Amino acid sequence: MFDRLFYREKGLFLQSFHPATVLVYLLVLLILSLIYDHPLYLLALFLLLALLIREVDGLDAWEGFLKAGVFLMLVVMMVNPLVIRAGKTIIWHGPAVPFLGKLDISMEALYFGAASSLRLLVIISIFCLYNLMINPDRVLNLFSRIAGKSVLVMTLATRLFPTMVRDLQRIREVQQLRGVDFDTGSLWQRAKKYSGLYNVLLLSSLEGAMEIAESMQARAFGSGRRSVYSRNILRPRDLFCLGGSLLALLAAVWGLRYGYGRYSFYPEADFLIKNGTTLAVLFIVLFYLSVPLILSKGWKHCRFLKSKI
Repeated sequence: MFDRLFYREKGLFLQSFHPATVLVYLLVLLILSLIYDHPLYLLALFLLLALLIREVDGLDAWEGFLKAGVFLMLVVMMVNPLVIRAGKTIIWHGPAVPFLGKLDISMEALYFGAASSLRLLVIISIFCLYNLMINPDRVLNLFSRIAGKSVLVMTLATRLFPTMVRDLQRIREVQQLRGVDFDTGSLWQRAKKYSGLYNVLLLSSLEGAMEIAESMQARAFGSGRRSVYSRNILRPRDLFCLGGSLLALLAAVWGLRYGYGRYSFYPEADFLIKNGTTLAVLFIVLFYLSVPLILSKGWKHCRFLKSKI
């Protein structure tokens, strides 16, 4: 179950981009999710991310991220109306509470809490897409020329948790084949069963650490200047994606300069769609951000495009 949350090589088009391209694209998505206040723009980013995650075959993993995100979303939506009292449209007059005053809940506070929660879901979805779209080893390899030892530490740290999850699952299956039932017995009996499980995991982790140390020694790590071998090349698909990302960012900045993408919640909420330009700017930004999705569809169904990108 936990393996779904980490990167798995599936041979998909969206996993074939250069790591720098993916980082730039996701960084643009993250910047837009932070600078946009308009609920319609945030909803559009969320739907785009849903399509990208679906294209990378990650809906199962996304479900796990969304469960945590929806819980935080509900917390924000409940706390925000109790703390912020700037809205004019009061929908419920509550009692007076010490240190908080009178609990008057406004529609604007609920609206702002919902928009903030949607932004949170967008950010969580971006990190989910990162886990599904790019191998962390390829990302860290980009910086290996600059800081080799630091990158090595980060690589080992990022691989630690998924490796321990896989080892724990394997050890649990072996114990179950030997007749150990982790779901039966009293609380103390189940604790003893799990303690044995974690003891085996600890020994396995120590053996893995020794193997890593022997491997580094066999490769003469630290004996001199390290060499770097990389097969990551920029292809036309990367140039298209980079161009779309930068154009989307420029279009978003231009729109924000003239107020498109901004939204005022207090003291009264603005109209969701003020004019046609609001939708036009949103369409332009989404079109450029959809370049990887369009290329993926073309790669699947068009032989000519597949041979060119």
